[in-house]
Amino acid sequence: MRWGLTVPLTGVPIRDHKPLITELATLGYTDLWSAEVAGADAFTPLVLASEWEQQLRLGTAVVPVHTRGPAALAMSAAALADLAPGRFVLGIGASSETIVTGWNGIAYDPPLARTRDVLRFLRQAFAGEKVDGEFDSFTIKRFRLEKAPDVPPAIMLAALRPQMLRLAAREADGAITNWLSAGDVRQVRAELGDGKELAARIFVCVTEDAEMARNIGRFLIATYLTVPGYAAFHDWLGRGEAMKPMRDAWAAGDRNAAMAAVPIEVIDDLVVHGSAADCRAQINEYVTNGLDTPILATLPTGADLLETARALAPDVRTG
Repeated sequence: MRWGLTVPLTGVPIRDHKPLITELATLGYTDLWSAEVAGADAFTPLVLASEWEQQLRLGTAVVPVHTRGPAALAMSAAALADLAPGRFVLGIGASSETIVTGWNGIAYDPPLARTRDVLRFLRQAFAGEKVDGEFDSFTIKRFRLEKAPDVPPAIMLAALRPQMLRLAAREADGAITNWLSAGDVRQVRAELGDGKELAARIFVCVTEDAEMARNIGRFLIATYLTVPGYAAFHDWLGRGEAMKPMRDAWAAGDRNAAMAAVPIEVIDDLVVHGSAADCRAQINEYVTNGLDTPILATLPTGADLLETARALAPDVRTG
């Protein structure tokens, strides 16, 4: 069974991750996955990890397909594949219009087409081919990597709904999802099918103070799940009606009312919380339901997140 951790940990400088990363494999972790929103980029933490530790699989979850040109993305990925041959997974995804256009000033091309085209471009580039021609969402003129990776990285797609999950099933090496419950895994797995890896970032709040955990969850859910892509995901999962009061309040500009309107059962479905032992048990429910790779994202509670990550290791049996 795979067991992954999201880096960087919130509020922990990248340079201070080394002691934890060097012991993760000993603790039972198999994977280290970066996140890219508005903090560190997806590649830098993994470049450092590739030198600090030689066993963990390293993955990006995810690199947006709009915010880097296809050639620049291929070069960054090829460099990391060269540093960690055979243990790098490139996770790519459409991200959101807020990040792509609002923060980066880049037009948000239709996400399915852009993701498909970048995936196909990368397959050719990693194979050492000269890429020259038109894709539906961009044109490439005579690009070839100076050195194609000796071991091309696996490519996984961020996928929240049927069309992207089917694309991942047809053309990628797996799918990465986010903001789902253990029960939701069955629905996502059914769409992806068997034979392809399914990974998910799982938000974990290690505290037995349920109200603290739920308050953290309220803020995150109101912030994330009002984004159109996530809203559509939860419509598909069947939570649209439960989330309507939150969405209406958010759309009206009342952030506090939106947070207050998040149902407790939705928080408890989507944010794992409790003691470290309780959290591990809940994460294992995801695996039982068809998840291959849980990617733990530890939420800050005031405790030392380095110690929290150690406590969540799969071979820890205290708590």
